[in-house]
Amino acid sequence: MAHYSVLIVDDEPGIRESLAGVLQDEGYLVDAVESGEACLDFLAHHNCDLVLLDIWLPGMDGIQALEKIQALESPPIVIMISGHGTIETAVRSTKLGAFDFIEKPLSIDKTLLTLKHAVEQLTLAAQNRQLREELQGKYRIIGESVPMKALRQQLALAAPTNGRVLVFGESGTGKELVAHALHLLSLRAREPFVEVNCAAIPEELIESELFGHIKGSFTGAVEDKVGKFEQAHGGTLFLDEVGDMSLRTQSKVLRVIEEQRFTPVGSGNNLTVDVRVIAATNKNLQEEIQKGNFREDLFYRLNVIPFFVPPLRDHAEDIPALANYFLAEFARAYGRRPKHFADAAQEVILSYRWPGNVRELRNLVERLVIMVPGERIERRHLPPSLSHDHTASGSTRTPTTGFSSLQEARAAYERDYILRKLEENQGNVTRAAEALGLERSHLYRKMKSLGITVGG
Repeated sequence: MAHYSVLIVDDEPGIRESLAGVLQDEGYLVDAVESGEACLDFLAHHNCDLVLLDIWLPGMDGIQALEKIQALESPPIVIMISGHGTIETAVRSTKLGAFDFIEKPLSIDKTLLTLKHAVEQLTLAAQNRQLREELQGKYRIIGESVPMKALRQQLALAAPTNGRVLVFGESGTGKELVAHALHLLSLRAREPFVEVNCAAIPEELIESELFGHIKGSFTGAVEDKVGKFEQAHGGTLFLDEVGDMSLRTQSKVLRVIEEQRFTPVGSGNNLTVDVRVIAATNKNLQEEIQKGNFREDLFYRLNVIPFFVPPLRDHAEDIPALANYFLAEFARAYGRRPKHFADAAQEVILSYRWPGNVRELRNLVERLVIMVPGERIERRHLPPSLSHDHTASGSTRTPTTGFSSLQEARAAYERDYILRKLEENQGNVTRAAEALGLERSHLYRKMKSLGITVGG
C-alpha cells in the first residue's frame, strides 16, 4: 500500500505510543504530538495526510484546532477522538469538516477501519485530480499566436461566470474544444458536461433527446428516458450545430433557457434545472435570421458572450506546435516512437490552406504516425494535394514541376491513394486490396516498394 502519513494528537503519552506502534505495523508513517498548538506547528512545516485529533487537550482544545486546520490551504483529513463524546460534539465536529468521530477507549479495529475509509477518500480525490488534469491537458488551447492568446484570455474571463456562450467558427476549428475548456475552467467543473449535436438527431427525436420522455408517450417509447437538460443539471449543456435546430425546437429551447423549467414528452410534470448553456455553430446566424431559419430572440439569449474560433489559416504560425502535439499524442496512443517532420515537409504543411482546419491537420498526423515506418516524416510522405495547395499559395513550383520526374509524381500519387484505401479499411490489407482491385500479394509488393508499412 502507499505510505500515508498520520499525525496523532493526544495529551496521553501511553495512547500516543501504543497507537503509533499499531499504525506503524500497518504501514503508516506516524508522528505524534501532545497539544493542539504543537499540531498546528507540525502542519505548518510538514505535509500530512491524516490527523487523529483528541478533543480534550490542554490549552487549545480539539474543536479549536480543527477549525484552524480546516482553514489551511490544503487541510489533511481529520478524525476526532474523545473519551467524553456526546452527540452534540460529534455533530459539531462533522459540521466543521471532520471525517469521522471515534470514542475512547479506542477500538483498534474501529480505528483502522476508519483510517481505511479515509485513505479510500484520499485515493479517490487524487484520482479525480489526476482525471481533471488529464482532461485539462486534453482540452488545452494550443498556440502562441495573437488569436490563440486572445482566445485563452477570453476563456479565463468568461469561464468562471454563468453567462451563456455562443461559439462561432468554421467546421474543424475546435468549437467543441472551447466548450469543454469553458466547462473545465468554470465553477461547474465537477458537474456533468453534456453534449448534443443538433445536426445529427432526427427532427422527430430531438425533443425527446433534449427533454426526455415517459414510457408510452409515443411509438417506440418503451421506457422512460432522461433528457439532456436533466442530465446536465448543475453542469453545462453544449448545443453543437445549434443553427441546424428546427424552429419548433428552438422555441422550446428558448423557453427552457428563460425559465430553467421544462416538461418531458408525454408528461404533465414540470422539471426545474440549473444548467449553463453553451452553443456553437458554423453558420452565420444573422443571415439565418434574415432567411427566417433562426429565431432572433433565441439568438440574443444564446449570444450573451460571443466567442470566435479562427480558422487555422489565420494562425498558421501555430501549425508546428499543433502538429508536434498531435505527433506526441498519437505516438503514445499507438505505442510508436516519436516522429518529427523534415524541414521540407514542415514547409508544405505551413503553406497549405487547411480547409478542414485543425481537424484535418489532426487526421493527417494520425495517418502519418500509423503509416510512416521511420521517425522522420518527409515531404514524399505527405498527400500530393498538400503539395499542390502549397504551390498555389505562393511557391515558385507548379503542380507539373513539383516533382523531379514523372516517376516521382506517379509514386507519390500511388502512395497517397494506397494510404487512403488502407485508412478507409482500418489498415486491413486484404480489404484494401479488394477496394483497389489488386491481388493481396501485389499490394504487399507495391507497399514495400513505396515504403508503406502497416502496424509497424
